[in-house]
Amino acid sequence: MALIKSISGIRGTIGGKPGESLSPLDIVRYASAFGQWAMSGNNKKIVIGRDGRISGPMVSELVAQTLVSLGAEVIDLGLSTTPTVEFEVVAEKAAGGIIITASHNPKEWNALKLLNEKGEFISAEVGATILNQADTGNVDFASVDKIGTITRIESHLDRHLDAVVNHPLVNKELIAQKKLKIVVDAINSTGAIFVPALLKKLGIPPENIILLNGEVNGKFIHNPEPLPQHLTQLSAEVVSQKADLGISVDPDVDRLVLVCEDGSMFGEEYTLVSIADYVLGIKKGNTVSNLSSSRALKDITEKHGGVYYPAAVGEVNVVEKMKEVNAVIGGEGNGGIIVPDFHYGRDALIGIAMFLTHLGQNGKTVKQLRNSYPDYFISKNKIELDESVNLNTVFEKIKEKYKSNPLNTIDGLRIEFDTDWVHLRASNTEPIIRIIAESMFETTANNIATKLIRDIQEFI
Repeated sequence: MALIKSISGIRGTIGGKPGESLSPLDIVRYASAFGQWAMSGNNKKIVIGRDGRISGPMVSELVAQTLVSLGAEVIDLGLSTTPTVEFEVVAEKAAGGIIITASHNPKEWNALKLLNEKGEFISAEVGATILNQADTGNVDFASVDKIGTITRIESHLDRHLDAVVNHPLVNKELIAQKKLKIVVDAINSTGAIFVPALLKKLGIPPENIILLNGEVNGKFIHNPEPLPQHLTQLSAEVVSQKADLGISVDPDVDRLVLVCEDGSMFGEEYTLVSIADYVLGIKKGNTVSNLSSSRALKDITEKHGGVYYPAAVGEVNVVEKMKEVNAVIGGEGNGGIIVPDFHYGRDALIGIAMFLTHLGQNGKTVKQLRNSYPDYFISKNKIELDESVNLNTVFEKIKEKYKSNPLNTIDGLRIEFDTDWVHLRASNTEPIIRIIAESMFETTANNIATKLIRDIQEFI
């Protein structure tokens, strides 16, 4: 069992003892601490929504009723997506929001992801304040005459999707002309509701939308993280159906991964690269991605005359850097797209619409489009951590070993080897170290990662 507290929110497994898992007591403790912080002004409105997890209804009700006990006016979206909740916080002029989702984690996990009044993830400083408030239990609940209310709304789906379709860089007519055939892997969560609805609004004929794992029951048919080894069913179905494209999203629909018409992976790193190529072809400017993302974005940005900037891993860090450098597009190499003039959050839905517009505009197949981009290979690995491991000590030893190489320490440790690199960092969402290496050659990327894994194991 696990309970992880970070700037990404409070995340844990369901079942077990309080303080050691995401128990009902922990849910109430952290929801009340967040609610008190969010409602410190006159605004009492808080938006909540959840993905399709088995534990979603239980956690959602605990969160909603906890906020009611503080006097909140809760707007409950029910089954929703992370970007939709972010979008609705602004649309409803709310004081904040809570997304109930563990994103790519397996079914036994759930989480409370916390948003400020801008619909953006709270800062590390605010997060520390809320965690401290939760730990001290210093919360003042409302009297019986001042308890709050819950309003459940369903119009949020159309409001978000209509905003996607009407974005100036989305061309619905061009997409509709292509009459694309698309296979969608919705992984038994809310992507099964939102992605087909979006495709229909974009003019894709309903008979051309093939939905896999469309029952929203949270019993994920495969590992919910959209990695190549988990998408074999989608890949086979794209080929079998003679489809133009395969689309995979994670359970909360903030990551977008694509499959080419021949069943090969477009590459999660290249979702952002391709959409950045499209955006930069129309709007000149800068880009941002995190330190674990492919250098292909830097290549594409410089091709269009812009400047690329790296950021620490985590959506809040990428958003902060995007604002600082006035980026026109950004995100994370795991398929996370952030379109700043839409909203500052990873959004697979706006990503789908922009990618399909890009595809319609250039006349290439998905495979041809992929082949037009720089070809890098990323090796993604992880080591499970024991609680006794002192990561700072391990990283200091590695820094000493590679002190002659260029080092970046804004987030864990990134080591440069000419055009190759490796990034080591502790995950914000799981008790693991991630080891991510990139090279123009797959064998080299794997060898760099293997070498660093051995170094870490030796120093541990």
